[in-house]
Amino acid sequence: MASNATQTVQDEVLKAIRMGQETLIDGIRTCVQTIQSVSPKVPAVHLPLADKLPTPAEVVASAYDFAERLLASQRQLAEEVLEVTALADSTKQADGGQ
Repeated sequence: MASNATQTVQDEVLKAIRMGQETLIDGIRTCVQTIQSVSPKVPAVHLPLADKLPTPAEVVASAYDFAERLLASQRQLAEEVLEVTALADSTKQADGGQ
């Protein structure tokens, strides 16, 4: 577990990132509203097989699901490396450090 100081720094970094994200969302919202107010209404276009494509929300969800699995796999690898190196260190100490 991270120390209190480390946790505090991490929390502050995440807070700063979130504030930047909120600023970005506000800017995008303003852009979209401006474009909607000045653009003409265009009829919907129906492309063949377009209904077979994933929605933008599905693409985002799928990408983040994959990223979560990848990160979990990397964490497992790191923990196994620590385990193996700890065994090597304890074996070395049991042999008198040789």
